[in-house]
Amino acid sequence: MLKKRIALVEPFFTGSHQRWIEELRAHSRHSFDLYTLPGRYWKWRMHGAAITLAEQVLASRERYDLILASDMLDLAVFLSLIRRRFAQTPTALYFHENQLCYPWSPRDKDVAKKRDLHYAFINYSSALAADRVYFNSDYHRNAFLDALPDFLSAYPDFKNKESIQSIRKKSETLWLGLDLRAFDAFRPGESRSSNSVPLLLWNHRWEYDKNPKGFCKLLLKLHQRGIDFEVALLGDRFEEEPPYFAQLRQKLGSRIVAYGRAESFADYAGWLWRADILPVTSRQDFFGGSVVEAIYCDTHPILPNRLAYRDHVSSETYPENYFTTIDQATDRVASLIQSGKWTLPCPFSDSMRRYDWSQLIADYDRRLGA
Repeated sequence: MLKKRIALVEPFFTGSHQRWIEELRAHSRHSFDLYTLPGRYWKWRMHGAAITLAEQVLASRERYDLILASDMLDLAVFLSLIRRRFAQTPTALYFHENQLCYPWSPRDKDVAKKRDLHYAFINYSSALAADRVYFNSDYHRNAFLDALPDFLSAYPDFKNKESIQSIRKKSETLWLGLDLRAFDAFRPGESRSSNSVPLLLWNHRWEYDKNPKGFCKLLLKLHQRGIDFEVALLGDRFEEEPPYFAQLRQKLGSRIVAYGRAESFADYAGWLWRADILPVTSRQDFFGGSVVEAIYCDTHPILPNRLAYRDHVSSETYPENYFTTIDQATDRVASLIQSGKWTLPCPFSDSMRRYDWSQLIADYDRRLGA
């Protein structure tokens, strides 16, 4: 396979987007030049980054075998600006998330004014403009394509629904790669049941789409039942502290043994290996990298019976690991604790290895090099 030179264009270079890019670059046989902007002001990035990044690419005076961009880029505008030099260069779009299916906070002013539809339209037009469209999970690919008919129906005429088939034909799943092997160095030597009481884990962003309110309801219900547990509340917060977490801190007190962003990867990995149960209440996960990481580290998942989680753990084979309501989730966690099964190894840990870069990079290189 020939080594290809690829321009990787990312308007939101932070968090999971940044990790994916850096790890892909480190593992791939191909050569990548990065064109990025800081990961802030995401709405402005979706509007304006195409202009700024097109100027950067043109200023480089390089030639590329492929232009690979993320869903945060207005690809149609970007390509219109670089066409004089790159009209014949293939393009690929990688969807980490999409705005058609993203659960916007009702407090967002753009929702009330229906301006949120414009960001979904950028995703749609970018998918149309790309030669290849990759999604990070089967769930994500199907959810995006299935949402397009209703989305286009919102417009008054010339709805262009025939374009959906064009996008469908060039869409594939390219599973999110994760550096799971990095966690192995921090695996404890003691047995799985080293905690005196079960440690519950939150290891997601502190934002609306991850549903901190639902997670807090679950913990308070367990507390009201007199069930003994501790909880580690990890993760980034981009805005204010969720009021539910602040209230939870007051009510649970010393039961909360970690609160906020881990100081280092070693600290984060240590908490994941120490955790016993991962109750997930998210409103949206297009892949669920933090969930896969926790499961890999031998933490028992309790998952909503929807979203991308069924791509990782079969809801038909393991119905006891899934729920549809917070009351049912509370029952699932309580049963796991009271039965003592939380002290046993998680049966899904080994299967998460399929998302490690060592298992995926050959497929990435083949597709990106085609």
